This record gives sequence, C-alpha cells and structure tokens, in this order.
Amino acid sequence: MYSKNAWEKYNEKDVKKVMTFNEGYKKFISDCKTERECVKYAEKLAKDKGFKNINEFNKLQAGDKVYAINKGKNIACFIIGKESIENGINILGAHIDSPRIDLKQNALYEKDGFALADTHYYGGIKKYQWIARPLAIHGVVCKKDGSIIDVVIGEDDNDPIVYITDLLIHLSQEQLTKSGAKVIEGEDLDVTLAAIPDKDSEKDKVKNALLKLLKDKYDIDEEDFVSSEFEIVPAGIARDLGLDKSMVMGYGHDDRVCAYTSLMAILDTENVARTSCAILVDKEEIGSVGATGAQSKWFENTIAEIINKMTNYNDLILRHTITNSYMLSSDVSAGYDPLYTSAFERKNSAFLGNGITFNKYTGSRGKSGCNDAMPEYIAKIRKIMDDNNINFQTAELGKVDLGGGGTIAYILGNYNMNVIDAGIPVLSMHAPSEVVSKADVYEAYNAYKAFIKEIK
Repeated sequence: MYSKNAWEKYNEKDVKKVMTFNEGYKKFISDCKTERECVKYAEKLAKDKGFKNINEFNKLQAGDKVYAINKGKNIACFIIGKESIENGINILGAHIDSPRIDLKQNALYEKDGFALADTHYYGGIKKYQWIARPLAIHGVVCKKDGSIIDVVIGEDDNDPIVYITDLLIHLSQEQLTKSGAKVIEGEDLDVTLAAIPDKDSEKDKVKNALLKLLKDKYDIDEEDFVSSEFEIVPAGIARDLGLDKSMVMGYGHDDRVCAYTSLMAILDTENVARTSCAILVDKEEIGSVGATGAQSKWFENTIAEIINKMTNYNDLILRHTITNSYMLSSDVSAGYDPLYTSAFERKNSAFLGNGITFNKYTGSRGKSGCNDAMPEYIAKIRKIMDDNNINFQTAELGKVDLGGGGTIAYILGNYNMNVIDAGIPVLSMHAPSEVVSKADVYEAYNAYKAFIKEIK
C-alpha cells in the first residue's frame, strides 16, 4: 500500500515537462501574493485561452468557455459540456488566500525615532517565523473619488523592503524562557517603515516625513488607510530548492499551488462531456466566511446564472445540478517531514514526490468538522488515476489527537454533492517559506485534468 515516488517513472522527456510546468507555477506564486493579484493573473490566463466574461453571453451552449469574477477576490472558469447541466458539474475548488500579516486601519504611529505600522495577523501562523526577515507590502487603496491605487513595495530589486525587528540574542535571556506561542506576541508584530524625520514638523517628525513620501509617490493620505487593504508578505521570488532542483520553495503554496494546477487544468481542457469548472475562493484560512469565502452564495448564484443562460431556469434544476456534481477540494496536505517524525503516523502520511494526495477526511480529534468522502466516490477516482498512470497517495493530517485542520470540502459537501480533498503535500506549511515537490505539482495538474474529463 505504500505509494511510489513519481520521479522513478519519468524518462528524460517527462522530467523536462515537469520542470517546464513548474517554471510557470513559480512565476505565478512569485507575482501573486494576494487574492486580488491571483484573480487578475487568472483572468488574463483565461482570456488568453479563449474564455470570456459571463456578461458577454446572452445564451450558453456546449463548448463555450466562460468565467465570472466576484469582488476581485473570486474567479470561476467554466467549460460548458455536451450533457445537460442537470447531470451535474465537475468542480475543482481551491483557495487563494494564505497566512500573512495585515495592517490595521489606524496603523501608522511614531515611537522613539521610528515610523511603524500596527498589524493584525491573518490565519494560523507561528508568529516568531515572521520577524527578522525581508517583507513586502501588497495591497490596494480605495479613494473617496472611486479611484483604486494598486500598491506593491518590496519586490523589485530597487525597492526598499519593510521589516519586523527581533531582540538581539545578547539580551534575550528572559525572552527565550517563553513558549514558542508567546515568544512573540501578536501586538508586537509591528512593521518598521521609516526613520528619517521631517525637519519642518514639531512632533511625529518621522511619521510626518513618511506621510509626505506616501502622498508624493502614491497619492495616499493617512485617512485613506481606512479604505485600504495592505498585506505584509515575504519579499522575493519562489526559488528552486535542492541541488537537483526537485522542489520549489516559496510563499503561499497553501493553497496557491492547488489553485494554479486547478486553473491550468481547466484552461488546458477541451470538449468536455459534463460541464466543468475551477473556482478559486478567498477566506479559507479564517473559516471561509464572508462574501468572498466558500460559504458565500456567490458560486451557487453563478451556477444559477449559467443555467438561466442555457435553459428555462427553475430552482429544481439548480438543486439537481449541485447534488449531481462531483468536486475535488483542491487543498494541500501536510508533507511527511523526516526531521519531525513524531508528529506523523507514517503509514497514513503524504510524502513529497509521491504524487497528489487524497484526504478522505480532515478535521481534528475524532474527525470533528470534516467532510468524510464516500467510498463509492473514492473508487471512481482511484480508477481514473490508475487509468491515466497518475501517482496518487492517501493521507491524514498528522497523528490522531495531535492537531488537525480543515478545508472547503465540508461546505460544498453540505450541498449533498460528492467531495474529497485532493492536493499537494507541503513541508513547513503556513511558514513564510513553504516547500513542495515539482513532481507533485505536475502529477496534481494531470490528476485534475483527468478528473474533469472522466468523472461521471
């Protein structure tokens, strides 16, 4: 029952395909560090592949390629199939938000000769991992006149970066007695922004100098922070890891690695029997809530709109469509780490290089909060993987009672459709720099393509 390493089946031509596909992925996660950036990038790729905005269609028919966007933070790409949509949709669902640090709305202040920004972290992080490292600012500022300013600072080689300081080791005796959860407190994750004072100011000289810089360079006033979204993320590009270049180290593999492979699977597919789609959602790291999370009605509403453009809409058709759908909740899994073996149960762990990972259930402690996939559905998927020579493995998220986690699977499962988690194993998950195997990225892409074409 042990899974096999995918690298062993590749010939020289296959290895070249793996490496080439991962170059595209590396560019994606290097350029896309926020949800908005992911959606813009995905829309461009979709247009290049012949997809059109749903608003451009009065009627939809088999073969049409259509996409819809929600509030700049969700995108869903559909290929209309030959069969009645009431037979169900084949769905790939991934999330494009990742753990990070956000600026508070009232963020800027000056203290002891530094201009700093107050923050609130987003998602589950080990706070100490985010200090003493180069950070970048990504985000948008929405002005009262309706204009939107995109901001990216810290990614170009000529850009400055921002930073969260740490206490020097020479004075850390007391600090180092604290637990890992407390060694850096959430309210201490404040970002250093500037240190040159404004000579004309009587107080808050450094902060005022910073505000002048923001006004001159970006036309941003302090009041504009109220209607802004500034995300603090690791600066720099994704890099090859290992002397054999077998892995990718970068920020946001969870879950942009599954988002990219799902997106490319739908964009590279033609002539489906069943209507198929890839949907990229927001807010998974904080419970999939809100207008752009998986619990939003937007995806359901979009399916309703597609039905309305294909046939005479009624609510029963929508309910049948959703119930008869099949979904892969494309989300990452915990990769087995040889340095932390005590956290894993080896027989039921995901290994880097062994292919896409299927999690029958996630949740924690007694499967709490999980979607437990039906075995009949898993059997269908096993056959598709084997028929297409795709490496796959099954896993749980660590040892029983040690921890756990969740995905969007249960949310779509609540619609009575068949759903299973299917993603790529990751080392150092939720750290500023995570690690995946290039083989797993490529196997997942092929698995998603096969699923779209063959599940029924």
